[in-house]
Amino acid sequence: MSRTIRRKHLLAGLATAGVLGVGIAAPTIAFAADTPTPAPSTSSAPAPGAKADRQGEFAEALAKELGVPTDKVTAALEKVREQHRPADRPQRPSGEDRKAALKERLDQAVKDGKLTQEQADAITKAVEAGVFPGAGGPRGWGHHGGPAGTPGK
Repeated sequence: MSRTIRRKHLLAGLATAGVLGVGIAAPTIAFAADTPTPAPSTSSAPAPGAKADRQGEFAEALAKELGVPTDKVTAALEKVREQHRPADRPQRPSGEDRKAALKERLDQAVKDGKLTQEQADAITKAVEAGVFPGAGGPRGWGHHGGPAGTPGK
């Protein structure tokens, strides 16, 4: 009798495990099948002048709504931005300053033997082409939480 009960418990446990396994696996497989595969894109970053274009369009729309000249609205927006910029936040370096800093870092890496000159040239070319955000890219270093944006690095 004891042996029969053990066998029933074993079979019940296996059945329960099977039901749980199917209960967990089926929705997972269904979810994976329903999730569309993202298509690779050539560039997920906005065009280099896109922000300036949006700001210009905003200033024009605001000027039209208020009935004042666009240049007056643009000047007022710049003044308000400057007034609300935190005092401890330094002015952003220009694109040329960022390119110079990148070149300096790459030259040092070549000098230290960490990169070849060809690799440094390829990195510079990639940044200028907008392959990834960087010194010449639209969003700057570490914008998406990459290595430069990771705390402690």
